[in-house]
Amino acid sequence: MKYCPLCRSDLENRPVDGVVRLACSSVECQFVSWNNPIPVVAGLVRHEGQYLLARNATWPQGMFSMITGFLEQGESPENAILRETEEELGLKGSECKFIGHYAHPRFNQLIIAFAVEASGDVKLNDEIAEVRMVSPEELPTYDFGRLGLIRTIVTHWLERA
Repeated sequence: MKYCPLCRSDLENRPVDGVVRLACSSVECQFVSWNNPIPVVAGLVRHEGQYLLARNATWPQGMFSMITGFLEQGESPENAILRETEEELGLKGSECKFIGHYAHPRFNQLIIAFAVEASGDVKLNDEIAEVRMVSPEELPTYDFGRLGLIRTIVTHWLERA
């Protein structure tokens, strides 16, 4: 942002509550961009006894992860991951168990992760290029490559499962 959304004055970086933040330059306006993290849900989907990993259509070949998505206004994280499971994979989620929440500073996101039991026939939407089925025995050593946060989430799930 370059201009204040309230009064249209220039925005500037200045200390607010001991942190340099983007704030309105006008003395009459109190607007501050707090840059709060964006909540994102992630689902480790289990389908027919195996874990289903997905490759986003914009990702390189061989890069697979959990499914993810943004919360919509008024939506609970649990409902969001069940919705994303259906939208991205065509599967009906019957159960979701909270794994944990994780800061993802690079994208200013808070990842809220769940393990999801799903059923039905896989029908990909345009966001997902392909899926990979991974057995429970393979998951502990699956190479997520540069997706270190996904490895952390999966490890936390496996420690509790």
